[in-house]
Amino acid sequence: MTIQTAHKLNLRAEPAIEPVQDVDPQALKLALRQLAGGVSIITTGGDLDRTGATVTSATALSVHPPRMLVSLNKTSSTWPVLQKYGSFAVNVAGARHQALANQFAGVGGLKGAERYSGAVWTRLISGAPILADAVAAIDCELEEAIERHSHVLIIGRVLAIRPGDAVSLAYVDGGYHILE
Repeated sequence: MTIQTAHKLNLRAEPAIEPVQDVDPQALKLALRQLAGGVSIITTGGDLDRTGATVTSATALSVHPPRMLVSLNKTSSTWPVLQKYGSFAVNVAGARHQALANQFAGVGGLKGAERYSGAVWTRLISGAPILADAVAAIDCELEEAIERHSHVLIIGRVLAIRPGDAVSLAYVDGGYHILE
């Protein structure tokens, strides 16, 4: 069987007619506000130096092998603790976790271990704090960290998964949204 193509693909990029302008960071922030993201609480550390952050940037890097990808601001108080302990958990938040997500986002001024108040926590293999009633919890060991610009891309080797129930909380246009 012979397959004939009517057109050849031109894979060469045409030169840009206009030079690329610097993109306004505020314009990018406004555009990204329209992108809905799942809400996760990243936790790390132990005892009094445990801490964490609320993110919409947690996702699977791959399922074979199981790896998670999280983006954190390099100035986040969570990053040095995660480096120290070498482990973290991705706690998928549901509708019942809005107040907790705000705590881990720094709303109300709580810091470090104070952010854990009002919830039940446990641990799996790595020792990272796991939210007992999370929609899902993924326990990870730090495999690699890639620093780029203002953020660090954290790649975690998945050690354990604790499934929960319910549907994840979404964040879009500056607010939480409940999916049903």
